[in-house]
Amino acid sequence: MDRNMLPLGLGMALAQNEAAMKRFESMTEPEKQALIARCRQVKSKREMQQLVNRLTS
Repeated sequence: MDRNMLPLGLGMALAQNEAAMKRFESMTEPEKQALIARCRQVKSKREMQQLVNRLTS
């Protein structure tokens, strides 16, 4: 997946969480697409950060 294809909020949240970024990079394409689909439902910055933080828990 091209990083330029990420939703802006997801890219920003991943940039602030190195562990989540590494986890995202190790995901399969279907896993990445599922996460991106969930991100499109997010309504706030805090909600996005929580979603990204769950990648490492």
